[in-house]
Amino acid sequence: AREGRGAAAAGGSGDTGSAMDAPSAAGLGGADPQLQRFIEVETQKQRFQQLVHQMTELCWEKCMDKPGPKLDSRAETCFVNCVERFIDTSQFILNRLEQTQKSKSAFSESLSD
Repeated sequence: AREGRGAAAAGGSGDTGSAMDAPSAAGLGGADPQLQRFIEVETQKQRFQQLVHQMTELCWEKCMDKPGPKLDSRAETCFVNCVERFIDTSQFILNRLEQTQKSKSAFSESLSD
């Protein structure tokens, strides 16, 4: 179950506004669907890499007191908890954004009626 949440979090979060996001979608309106799909996949890969980088930086700072040849049990437990909380938080934020968008859509539809 943990993997599924991680994949969902990785797939949607990371809207940090890379240079490739908006221009690629807007500039390829009539382009080859295969090219569009390739760009979507590459964008998802980039978002996933950004997410992993953020998580690694955060958890390293939080859990690594002194680097050594191997992790002690305290640091290992800290890393596991840190990663799980990062994924949970990312998923919570995604769900919250979806709810906000749905409520805005419902509100704007009710105004147009």
